[in-house]
Amino acid sequence: MFKLKENHTTVKTELLAGLTTFMSMAYILMVNAGMFTDIEGNPVTYGAIYISTALSAIIGSVLIGLLANLPLAQAPGMGLNAFFVYTICNIMHFSYANTLVIVLFDGLLFVLLTVTGLRKAIFGSIPHAVKAAISSGIGLFIAFLGFQNTGLIVNSESTLVDLHSFNLLYNQTTWAEILPIFITILAIVLIGALSKMKVRGAVFFGILLGTVLYYALGLLTVPDFFKTNIEGNLSLNIVQPFKDFFNLSFAKVFTEGFDFSAYINANGVGSFVITLLASGLAMCMIDMFDTLGTLYGACSVGGILDKDGNVPRMNKAMLSDAIATCTGAVFGNCTVTSFVESSAGVAEGGRTGLTSIFTAMFFFIAMFFAPFAALIPECATAAALVYVGILMMSSIKDIDWSDPSNAVPAFFTISIMPFTYNISYGIAFGLLSYILIKLFSKRFKDINIGTWIIGILFVIMFFVSR
Repeated sequence: MFKLKENHTTVKTELLAGLTTFMSMAYILMVNAGMFTDIEGNPVTYGAIYISTALSAIIGSVLIGLLANLPLAQAPGMGLNAFFVYTICNIMHFSYANTLVIVLFDGLLFVLLTVTGLRKAIFGSIPHAVKAAISSGIGLFIAFLGFQNTGLIVNSESTLVDLHSFNLLYNQTTWAEILPIFITILAIVLIGALSKMKVRGAVFFGILLGTVLYYALGLLTVPDFFKTNIEGNLSLNIVQPFKDFFNLSFAKVFTEGFDFSAYINANGVGSFVITLLASGLAMCMIDMFDTLGTLYGACSVGGILDKDGNVPRMNKAMLSDAIATCTGAVFGNCTVTSFVESSAGVAEGGRTGLTSIFTAMFFFIAMFFAPFAALIPECATAAALVYVGILMMSSIKDIDWSDPSNAVPAFFTISIMPFTYNISYGIAFGLLSYILIKLFSKRFKDINIGTWIIGILFVIMFFVSR
């Protein structure tokens, strides 16, 4: 089935590659679960999303392994989860179940675009500078979230944001407040050092080391630390996360998701229709760019690209991504996408879809460790957010900053995302500034019809949404 001999690999090599990929992306289980607990009203639990994330990774990885026979893995995407939680749920005020409908819409649209070949047209409608800036903007956004989650960045009446006080000498703060910040900074440095030493799963091990240090220092130096930070989280109930998953997440997209009455009553029908379309389109674009970049990046690492420099079985890989996103919506999660960490497994020798199947197997085993994962403190997962944000900033080098028609849209895209807590606003400002610069500089031919359509949708979104 996987043509191991033809691809010059063995079952043992594929197993080790699958394990390497899993270790490199296992952090998504904890980070995603923690992020979803930030949704207003707390409609889901850590355990429910932990199970949902694992199942989404299993289905997505199996799909791309069987359909495309590529050594890649899929899971709910970083950046896409932030868009789901902080933009659509907490800023636009769609409910958790409503947002799952937008994810389902994204998946179905992705299937349609892939099957009909319109994917290339949409992809070609986005200016290169905006494409390159999207990843960097999301990286800066999720790094900002990580700094906020650990308490390093705090609210300020005068400047809106400020650095948390480290002044222990004059009792302006306490060691109990500084400890999580200290652990996050140290964990980021540890992850960077492990990555520099080519350690597979550096982010995962950085989270574990940060967790150990947090509890060790807390127990030794913070009064009542056990009672405050450990006692309430201790649980060996392996069944409860599965119960929460079936009660709070599974199939919510169908049982509650299509009831948009609360949003329509608050914002009107026009705002609902345009915001739904713009949000779904933004989510689909992020997913598409993320997937395309990951496919090319990971396959080029292992020399898997064909003689023309293209990803083999590209349409099947994209279709796997789209179907996995639809499945993820049913499981109660954000958009499922291919993970760039798959390149770690490819570098380890993975060449076929069997690598993906083994990765899925390890995610299945990980499902039964949800109670232990819940003990990982937010300061440790915040380090993962920041470091992944650092990695996502790498695309900034592909932008021609000497050309204002590239620099201005790119800057808008990157800066607006963290400043407004909204990924779609960043894409909108980048795209619209590109159109306006081309118009004012009389370069009308540089704007294709697809760019106009997407730009008009974003303009309408601004006028009809709050």
